[in-house]
Amino acid sequence: MFERDIYTIHSTYREDMHIKGFQFGKGEKSACIVGAARGNEIQQMYICSQLVKTLRELENNGCISAGKQILVIPTINAYSVNISRRFFGVKEADINRSFPGNDYGEPADRLTNALLTEIKDYVYGIQFTSFYRPGEFVPHVRMMETGYQNTSLANLFGLPYVVVRKPVPIDTKTLNYNWQDEMTAAFSVYTNQNSQIDEASARQAVAAVLRFLKRMGLIRYESHSGYISHVLYEKDLSDVHTNRAGIFRGKVHAGDDVRYGNEMAEIIDPYDGSVRETILAPTDGIVFFAHTEALISEKDIAYRLIHRLHE
Repeated sequence: MFERDIYTIHSTYREDMHIKGFQFGKGEKSACIVGAARGNEIQQMYICSQLVKTLRELENNGCISAGKQILVIPTINAYSVNISRRFFGVKEADINRSFPGNDYGEPADRLTNALLTEIKDYVYGIQFTSFYRPGEFVPHVRMMETGYQNTSLANLFGLPYVVVRKPVPIDTKTLNYNWQDEMTAAFSVYTNQNSQIDEASARQAVAAVLRFLKRMGLIRYESHSGYISHVLYEKDLSDVHTNRAGIFRGKVHAGDDVRYGNEMAEIIDPYDGSVRETILAPTDGIVFFAHTEALISEKDIAYRLIHRLHE
């Protein structure tokens, strides 16, 4: 294992921030794995740390394929992690909405430009990230529909679902989109937690990446076959909206089966404790995304459902 600084941000009033990368093997730039871009993505950083630990053991045992290089970057936003803030710097920049950046812009733009320059030549790019909406997901691989996406490759992670998202303008500023624009086969991996560690889904994510690296011939590793992934298009998911705001009392979780008319959640009046709204399942399906914050706004998305395709 070779540890190196990918980029350094100098600071007048605190320590410099070093973006650290851990390189395994030598030769072709085969796979790059990136963790936390936001300060609350602790689960994502933790997963990368476990990959570093496992890949170090594999390298010590001679199990990294000859002529192949794997790079793991656990976090690209240590400043925000240290102060428990989601976004970067005094201007609250979203690092994962700042690509491709430029050399002469704001600090976030210079950071993303330097990072993309460093990692754009890797054949495969894997990012552990979080959604803009707080909540929990069924573990899945997500890809942008850029014309370069390859769902067959995404199936090799062996996670339950592969989701294809048609990009909107704001998505063109993400790492996934810009990686694909540089002809890297890019994948975003989602687990069911962000700011807290969930060991079960973290182990599942580590196993999925190692399974992919093995199937692409980058490592020698004994792994289970995982799931036969089901490919979904995000536009086909059913959104369950709230009609009232208040305290959110969820009764189902990501991965749960629901039937039409099942009670999914209640919206509680924060002053008198009465039930303002009972949210019922609009269709048979599987909970793909579940809101988890204590409060919810009117017309917000409480759940996203996968339609039941077969009985």
